[in-house]
Amino acid sequence: MPVLTRLIPSPVSVDIAAGALDNLAGLLADQRISSSGRLAVAISKGSGAALRERLTPALPGADWYEVAGGTIDAAVQLADAMRSGHYDAVVGLGGGKIIDAAKYASARVGLPMVAVATNLAHDGICSPVSTLDNDAGRGSYGVPAPIALVVDLQVIRDAPIRYVRSGIGDAVSNISAIADWELSHRETGEQIDGLAAAIARQAGEAVLRHPGDCGDDRFLTVLAEALVLGGIAMSIAGHTRPSSGACHEISHALDILYPRRSAPHGEQVGLGAAFAMHLRGDPEGCGLFASVLRRHGLPVRSEEIGFSTEEFVTAVAFAPQTRPGRYTILEHLDLTTDEIRDAYADYVKAIGS
Repeated sequence: MPVLTRLIPSPVSVDIAAGALDNLAGLLADQRISSSGRLAVAISKGSGAALRERLTPALPGADWYEVAGGTIDAAVQLADAMRSGHYDAVVGLGGGKIIDAAKYASARVGLPMVAVATNLAHDGICSPVSTLDNDAGRGSYGVPAPIALVVDLQVIRDAPIRYVRSGIGDAVSNISAIADWELSHRETGEQIDGLAAAIARQAGEAVLRHPGDCGDDRFLTVLAEALVLGGIAMSIAGHTRPSSGACHEISHALDILYPRRSAPHGEQVGLGAAFAMHLRGDPEGCGLFASVLRRHGLPVRSEEIGFSTEEFVTAVAFAPQTRPGRYTILEHLDLTTDEIRDAYADYVKAIGS
């Protein structure tokens, strides 16, 4: 008999609600992630450290590890420090850098990882990828996705609003990434995972068309769910295609070429997605992207994130080199630098001031 279904990799628990952090110990016990309470909790010196005092009474068996940052060296050091602890699980408590370091460290020591996000800056909170700085710049490392995810909306509201806005850019960029995946399917025959594409696209559409704003818990819930679904879509596909296309190639190029000046990831991919929609000859989609990004306070022009037109054009020209073998609208058009410059001028004119 043919196999008519498949198992979908996903967290055993996703808790997105105001006050969700107060139930962390119960979630770990109820889901049998840690019945003994022996936990390694990775935190930053910022948001994670501020929550340590609040959580310590509920997690008496936990050991707390301050992580220096989102680097491969910090993640390896965390893994080495945890090896002798005989833990049930690793908890990554903080922003994207801490969660990515905890995902990588937990994979090295063979422990399940629970993500407790203190902001919604990008879809890495539930993805099977750790993005970490290394000697060559920044790398993406395949890891198991978190076994559980906790997002406390009260904590999210206390985070700098720029990090919430960044998550909006990352979520809506899914739509552009799926368009690139479909283009590659038509032009190169690359296989599309229809379920992964559907989940990622609908996650992006939910954020793109939601009327709320960053001060609205209903909107924050939809945004958090969209970021979770983006991560699950990548787990289903087995790669980052559902959430990464020309938009991310442009962002990676900005990170590589201008490492000391790069903006938050979601701001860069949001801008990259809007420009990619223009390159595809989709004025309606480009206009909608620009309108929604502006409404949420996100940049739609390069100078709004500190890059001149020439710097942005250089990044777009370099972008295909960041993901060799990936086919997007950038590879399809194969524009010269002068053509990119003209296209960007047309884009700026099209979206208006």
